Amino acid sequence: MKMYRSYKPGETILWRGDDLQFVASVVKGVASLSKTLEDGRTQMVGLLLPSDFIGRPGRETVEFDITAITDVTLCCFRRKPFEEMIQTTPHIAQRLMEIALDELDAARDWMLLLGRKTAREKIATFLEMLVRRTNVHGIDANSSDLTLPLTRDEIANYLGLTLETVSRQLNALKNEGMIRFVDRRHFEVVDLLALHEATGDDADGGLPV
Repeated sequence: MKMYRSYKPGETILWRGDDLQFVASVVKGVASLSKTLEDGRTQMVGLLLPSDFIGRPGRETVEFDITAITDVTLCCFRRKPFEEMIQTTPHIAQRLMEIALDELDAARDWMLLLGRKTAREKIATFLEMLVRRTNVHGIDANSSDLTLPLTRDEIANYLGLTLETVSRQLNALKNEGMIRFVDRRHFEVVDLLALHEATGDDADGGLPV
């Protein structure tokens, strides 16, 4: 029932509408979720990072195109035996429900980001998400080694911005001392508190004074 599969950057893991032969957990790497409209326009609608789950028990097809952005390793389970195991193992069903609820929260945050946030707030939110989602030990307010899983062009597509805007906002955060780039794809968070403030999120949920 269980097997591992590996994918190279740019390789399609599943196409939208494919028969869902297996469900899987991301062990290593980053993959994108995207949808393509009839006229060919494509929108990236989510990222899959380590511990994220692909597929839903009870569903026979895939709702998104799933593409490896980096080298990706999946721990795959054949769908039918996995669904049968859920019936006899309650804690697995509970964990899947928790994952689904986390994805619902993330989708609501995404609606806020696309609908109301400025370009600066979008970039800061994206970087903070990487800090929060990347399993790096010892992350603190001073520094953390991180990798941008997307190119600047892909970040622009993901956030609904232009390439020029992404580059400009990343440079602004760097010049203000919030982040420091080691190279084009690797960076450090120098001031995590300032980065959070740049996201525009209300930390305590209260009304502004």
